[in-house]
Amino acid sequence: MKAFEGFTVVDASGMIAGRLASLIAKRLLRGEKIVIVNAEKAVLSGRRKSRVKEVKEFWEVVGRANPIRGPKHPHSPGSFLRDVVWGMLPRDKPRGREAFRRLKVYEGVPETLSGVSFEKPPEASAEKLRHGYVFLGEICEELGWRKKA
Repeated sequence: MKAFEGFTVVDASGMIAGRLASLIAKRLLRGEKIVIVNAEKAVLSGRRKSRVKEVKEFWEVVGRANPIRGPKHPHSPGSFLRDVVWGMLPRDKPRGREAFRRLKVYEGVPETLSGVSFEKPPEASAEKLRHGYVFLGEICEELGWRKKA
């Protein structure tokens, strides 16, 4: 537990990824240290096929700078959610980079956090969605992520 002392633990299960990321980004900029658990249970609105197709089409775009290697994309839900938060922080300023260093994201719940109470922001709840949604873990499995045993 000492490794996460002073951190706020947020549970991402059943939360809309974009709304959760914007709330987390604001809190990181205020100086909080945050740990996000259960990243694979965060949701994206829309149907599964259309969301997977959208992500695959985005990944196929190859940059002109290095077309052989191409850009690197996240495959795990933890790094995917981490990139969503990164997109909501000011990257060209030192305060955005410092805020990003105060964030940790995990798939599942680490053993060191097993007895800690989690926070679930009601503003990001997936219950607000009126249509279908897909879990971030399902999208990442479709893109090549394999769950750890």
